[in-house]
Order: sequence, then structure tokens, then C-alpha cells
Amino acid sequence: MVFSSIPFLFFLFPLFLLLYLVLPWKNLCILAFSLVFYAWGEGIFVLLLLATTFVNFGIGKAIAGGSARWALPLGVAINLGILAYFKYAAFLIDEVLALDVFGSGGPHLPLGISFFIFQSITYLVDLQRREARPARSFSDLALYIAMFPQLIAGPIVRYATVAEAIADRQIDGKDVRRGASYFVVGLACKTLIADNAAKVADAAFAVDLSTVDAMTAWLGSLTYTLQIYFDFAGYSLMAIGLGRIMGFRFPQNFDHPYVSRSITEFWRRWHISLSTWFRDYLYIPLGGNRMGPARTYLHLFIVFLLCGLWHGAAWTFVAWGMFHGLLLVVERVGMGRVLGSAPRWLAHAYTLTCVVVGWVLFRSETFAQAGMFLRAMVGLGPESQRHFSELVSHESLSFACLGVLFSMPVGRWLRERYGPSMPASAIGPARFAAICCLFVLCSIYILAGTYSPFIYFRF
Repeated sequence: MVFSSIPFLFFLFPLFLLLYLVLPWKNLCILAFSLVFYAWGEGIFVLLLLATTFVNFGIGKAIAGGSARWALPLGVAINLGILAYFKYAAFLIDEVLALDVFGSGGPHLPLGISFFIFQSITYLVDLQRREARPARSFSDLALYIAMFPQLIAGPIVRYATVAEAIADRQIDGKDVRRGASYFVVGLACKTLIADNAAKVADAAFAVDLSTVDAMTAWLGSLTYTLQIYFDFAGYSLMAIGLGRIMGFRFPQNFDHPYVSRSITEFWRRWHISLSTWFRDYLYIPLGGNRMGPARTYLHLFIVFLLCGLWHGAAWTFVAWGMFHGLLLVVERVGMGRVLGSAPRWLAHAYTLTCVVVGWVLFRSETFAQAGMFLRAMVGLGPESQRHFSELVSHESLSFACLGVLFSMPVGRWLRERYGPSMPASAIGPARFAAICCLFVLCSIYILAGTYSPFIYFRF
């Protein structure tokens, strides 16, 4: 189930809000609804979520006691073992070792497993570092791990960030209004921009490889660039908004990454909670930049190799991670200084070109498909065999243009430019009216049953 689905938007979430407002047991209400939310899509695998939480609760107690040196290594090993089995067993055995054990199948991949396993590891490591206190009860930890706004696709949250709010939180009207605004804006990003871009991207990547011409390749890669950003950033905004309505403040996860002027800056703006996780729990423990340039470059490369693998058990994801790791190393070696002194438009063009090339690798099912798209993008593909209108409707084109516009900090610019001159009494009603209109438009699309894939279900 996703937030932009009819069951969630018009049935489960209104029921949750009603119970949350009426019942005095706020945390229990969130936890029960979170388990129902997860079980709705994953059934029996909700027991896996509860079992891993129970194990981590016990290991957390041992770590907090301070006498069990084995606790953290054991906890990390158990969590990574669960992730490795469900997500990577078929890839490692069939693809890497070429043993053909699983065939075309493999273990079922539970939704959100990468996110709740990473949050579990975060909890244990922060206890070891004394950066967080142990959960007061199993239900507190279960609420942190299973909280439905960020269970499926993040953002990845540290326990210390929400521990105080779990224990005691106050919710005022401002939090509810701001949370609702975040949610509706995220919903619009997902249903209006990402889903319309997906129609073009999926159609382009579904064509026969022998007929991938330059127009098809560029349309597919550029619309996928819009789709993945507004799909995931929109979902993150919805998660942040839902959390805010309940009194939790989740961290920002995206900061207009497509305005970046280097790949280094891109990763400071893209999926911030994941890049921060890899920095704090892998890059720095490996040694970071404290062991000389050569080791720094190696650490960067390792981190992004694993970042690619985290996104999926496929060679194309590994290649995507290695590609970004190599770009970061090149920028550390000296390219970063060149970009810093280059004209803004040139640095921006370089960054976007690298990002789009990376997304082609990320989206492609095989290296053959990625290679064909990249060859066509530089003019080495066949002659054009289809008309523009075969792939792009007026509707998709209109929302793609809006996507290009809103991938830039337009809202921030408008607030800074016109906000101070607007009467305070007019801002609230205008914002409320805009949010209501946006929600109605999104609802029309959802009720019409328009095409609505969610990319991060794959991860």
C-alpha cells in the first residue's frame, strides 16, 4: 500500500486520524495502525518485522548494559544476515557464484526491509556510541522501527531524533497545518508529476532495443530523471507531513538536487538521510579522510559501491554505485576545484549530464539496454522510427515542464520575493485554498485510476 492509493487516502488514514484523536493511547494507536499498514501489503512478513525488532530490543539492552562486547557485532551480523538472505541470496548464489540454485525465483523481498534494517543498525550503533538511550520498552522501539509514515521508504531516522517525541509530544494547530501542506505537496509531486513522467519513461524503456533511437533514449532518460526525483521526494514529503501531524519531526530528505554544480553537492542534496547514514556508519568507521588521499578515495569508492548494491541486487545497480563513486573520487582529485571556478552553467551541465547517464544505468534491466540507450543518446543509434506523439501526450508534456520548473527552488524564491510584501492576513487563506485545490486535483487523478508505479518498492 502506498500513500497515494485509494484505500490509504480515503479509508485507512481517515480512520487512523479519528482513532488517534479520540483514543488516549496515542503511541499504541500509531503502532497498531503501522502493523496493519504493513500487513496489508506483506501479510505474514509483519512477523519478520516484529521478530527483528524484538531481537534488536534485547541486543540493545545488552549494549546499554556495557558488559557484553559481543552484543553490537552480533546485532549488526543478525540484521545484515536478514537483509542478505531476503535481498541478495539469489543474486549472490545464482549471479555471482553461478550455481543456479534459485533459478528465476528467490526469497520474497519484504517491502521496506532495507529501511527498517538500516534503522535497526542505527539504533544499536548509536547505543554503543552513547549517542542514544535505550528504548524504554519493546513497544517504543517497535514504534520507532515500524512507524508507518517512514516504514516503506524512509527517511532513515535516528532513534535519538524521535525518542523524546515518543515519550511525550505536544501537537498544535500549526504542526497539523504544516504537516497537511507537506503531505499534499508530496502527493502532488507523486501523482501529477512523477506518474505522468513514468508513462513516458516506461514506454521508452519498453521499446525493442534494436529500435532505440536518439529521441526515444533522451525522452526515456530525461523523464525517468524527473520520475525518480518526484516519486521519491514526493513520498518523503508525505512521510514528513504525516509525521508532523502526529507530532514527530523527521529530517529533510531532498534539497533540490538537480540544481547541484558537482556530484559531491548532488549527494549532499539527494536522499540526505541515506547519504548521511553511509557517511556516519560506514565511511567514517572505515577511516574517512583521516588516512591519506589514497585511502580516502578507496573509502569513497567502497561506500558508493555498497550504496549501489543497497538499491538492488543487480549488476546495473552495482555499476551505478561504482560510477558515482568514481565521479566523487575524480572530484576529490581535482575536478572539484575546476568545477568551483567554472561558469555556473557549465558546472551545472556537467553535473546533470553525469546524473542522467547514471539514471540510465539505474533504470536499465541489463547492460545491453543501458548501452543501447547511451549509444543512441550520443547519436549512434538507428534512424528515428517513431513520432514524438507516440511516447508523449500533451498531459505528460505539461506536467514534465512543471517538473523541470519545480525541480528548482521556485517556492523558496517566491516566498523570499513576494512573501514580505503580502499581508499576513492573506497568506494563511491563500495557502489553504491552494492546498485544497491541489488535493482535489490529486484525488481526481487517483480516483480515475491513473498509472501510478512506486519506484522504491523495488528496493
